[in-house]
Amino acid sequence: MNGNPMQPKVPEVLAPAGGPESLQAAVRAGADAVYLGASAFSARANAKNFDGQALKEAVYYCHARGVKVYLALNTLLQENELLPALELLQYACTLPVDAVLVQDMGLFLLAKRCAPGMPIHASTQMSLHTPAGVRAAYASGMARVVLSREMSLREIAEVHTACPVELEAFVHGALCMSVSGQCYFSSMLGARSGNRGLCAQPCRLPFSTPGGTGHDLSLKDLSMIERIGELAQAGVVSAKIEGRMKRPEYVAAAVRACRLSADGHALPPDLMRNLGAVFSRSGFTTGYLDGHLGREMFGTRTKEDVTGATEAVFSDLRNLYRQEMQRVPVVFSLKVHAGEPVCLTARDHDGHETFAQGPVPEPALRRPVTAERCTDQLQKTGGTPFGVEKISCDLEDGLSIPVSLLNRLRREVLEKLEWLRAVREPVAFSMKPFSPMPHRVYLPSGKLPLRARFSGIDLPEAAKECERVYLPYAAAPEKLAALRKEGVRVALDLPRGMFGMEEAVRTRLQAAKEAGITHVWAGNLGAAALAKELGMTVHGGFSLNVTNSAALEWYSDFGLTDTELSFELALSAAAQLGGTLPRGWVLYGRLPLMLTRNCPAANSEKGCLHCTTAPELTDRKGVRFPVQCYGACSEVLNSVPLWMADRLNEVKHVDFGVLRFTTETKEEQQRVLEAYLHGKGVSLPSGTFTRGLYYKGWVMS
Repeated sequence: MNGNPMQPKVPEVLAPAGGPESLQAAVRAGADAVYLGASAFSARANAKNFDGQALKEAVYYCHARGVKVYLALNTLLQENELLPALELLQYACTLPVDAVLVQDMGLFLLAKRCAPGMPIHASTQMSLHTPAGVRAAYASGMARVVLSREMSLREIAEVHTACPVELEAFVHGALCMSVSGQCYFSSMLGARSGNRGLCAQPCRLPFSTPGGTGHDLSLKDLSMIERIGELAQAGVVSAKIEGRMKRPEYVAAAVRACRLSADGHALPPDLMRNLGAVFSRSGFTTGYLDGHLGREMFGTRTKEDVTGATEAVFSDLRNLYRQEMQRVPVVFSLKVHAGEPVCLTARDHDGHETFAQGPVPEPALRRPVTAERCTDQLQKTGGTPFGVEKISCDLEDGLSIPVSLLNRLRREVLEKLEWLRAVREPVAFSMKPFSPMPHRVYLPSGKLPLRARFSGIDLPEAAKECERVYLPYAAAPEKLAALRKEGVRVALDLPRGMFGMEEAVRTRLQAAKEAGITHVWAGNLGAAALAKELGMTVHGGFSLNVTNSAALEWYSDFGLTDTELSFELALSAAAQLGGTLPRGWVLYGRLPLMLTRNCPAANSEKGCLHCTTAPELTDRKGVRFPVQCYGACSEVLNSVPLWMADRLNEVKHVDFGVLRFTTETKEEQQRVLEAYLHGKGVSLPSGTFTRGLYYKGWVMS
């Protein structure tokens, strides 16, 4: 397949390793690489994972077999976790792992300073899905980008054409309803953040929309195994299997199927049947990759799915990794000369070579040693990762050596070769001090400046009193210009999800810029990068997930004018954040709990209903969550608004506050603005409300 320059390279088969048994299953089933988590800072905190010694053993085991190891340090970090995360990275550099996956841009900044030789991969938690976003990651030093699962093959190909960075995409496994890195559902409902590896998967519970399935946040699992060549054709160099929380049997089945498919072999029906039996949700889907969204992508874990995973299925799948896969070619050279110790040399394709010696051979009394006899013994490498490619025998006539000596030399030389392959030079690491300047907030009026985000352009009068007003990017430029003349400080609210629509957004931004609109709100690196390319002033949004001083520094260097902090932080966390980049909190609104490309309200048999008012998603307790479409995605909003008007005196160490209006009427917007701007009716809003996580913060992993 690789011989034809017009054919894409065979993609790397990348397997999940939630624990030692799954790692062994992945390697023995044929994985080219594994990704795993250590004892902390992994997006699968509830997997078995690997502590210090186990991680070392895992890396040595994989490297001896020619398998790469990618360490997932892909959670968001609070200020006091930056140093422990760097210490873990320092340890990983001693082994060394082959790359590190990150979500937190603060950790990325410090990792590049401390270990510039360690390849960094952008986790799918970074929500990268546009050419501009991927270019920005590559320009900053990312060696690989793990793309959002919602992308189509066409969109992946567009990114590949736009940027030479390595692309990794999922080929099999669970699909989250939300774009990874943009789900706050578990966090807001139970303080168990998906951005901390602690997602409680509330989306798998019953949520219904009119005409839907009753589980309108639960997608089937992805399976693109049979079409893995199409991923490679689109530019994907690594085909990733999801499943660090899954059983070793699942890992082995998925890896073996991907291995066969990637190498151009037919997939055995029994293997595919067993893979579906060991885990599925009403079957599989390729909807995102094919660009076909809707009802057919949704599914749940049914009784039939559960009962299909029988002990007979598991037993069959355990056979896939019961024995070593002889995946490392080795060349033996045996020398048997009179008066010299018997010497066996072994070398692999990577330039490793070693030897073992025995006693001087004796003269043969009856049967002298032959090349055939030596070859028979030396090729018995079962139980090792080595397969004999070639054996050369340099034998003088009339000499004798026992079979036991050949067996001993073979074992010794392969043990030495395995050790040579396992142990590698560490990646240089130098701990660099990180002591950001204390952040100083200057409020000339003594009051916290406020900004407001609106979903339309029919604004209440009080909007003119806001420091900045974020309006829909698709609004007519002449209407935006008219609002500016009326005294509204207009900025464009860019979509957090821009799948397949970057050029359309670029055209809108250019028209707005010509009308004098030069400020934008960006909640995704791709949106920020696009606006930067056009020379606009960029204000960062909450969904950039900024949670520490190093991330603030990275975004300052990137070119943001200011940014909102993550609303998953507690208010008290702001006091710990240093640096010079101005920062703010979201202080009002129905917080977005999910960003999803599959609108749950379109999960009826009629498909998209082109709603004029926000439809609602209802949980099993009757709680209703509005859904609003924007850009290429929909946002599932919280059932109640965040309310902090009566607590503004407790909002400290930030430079501004943001009010996010979504489902409110114009009159309601005016009342909320008056409460925040002038203290009118601040005690309680009408109806129920939430303080979010501002007084709780995350559950610690």
